[in-house]
Amino acid sequence: MSKIIHTQKAPAAVGPYSQAVEANGMLFISGQIPINPETGKIVDGGIVEQTEQVMKNIEAILNEAGYKFSDVIKSTCLLSDMANFASMNEVYGKYYQTNPPARAAFAVKGLPLAAMVEIETIAVKS
Repeated sequence: MSKIIHTQKAPAAVGPYSQAVEANGMLFISGQIPINPETGKIVDGGIVEQTEQVMKNIEAILNEAGYKFSDVIKSTCLLSDMANFASMNEVYGKYYQTNPPARAAFAVKGLPLAAMVEIETIAVKS
């Protein structure tokens, strides 16, 4: 049985999908882009500010579902330009200082709303 997870502290879905779905002790968070949930707009700034907002959105969804960053086992990072990888990685690393999850990172042709970064996350309750 699955449960739809939704919080006002993260941006609403911009399409026919849920912020996250929990099933069998696992949480699947849809790709988060750097939308500020209070304004509904992409945050100002570059890759550092955008990655920080993405991680805040992920944190809000994790918290809503009763998970934490230490429960994350896999992330997929999508970048509009691999030249931003090092800066994204620096911000991302602040959230996973010990036992970081498995991860993949890709450059893609484009992201929704011209975002520079999108990150999807899978977490499992310990």
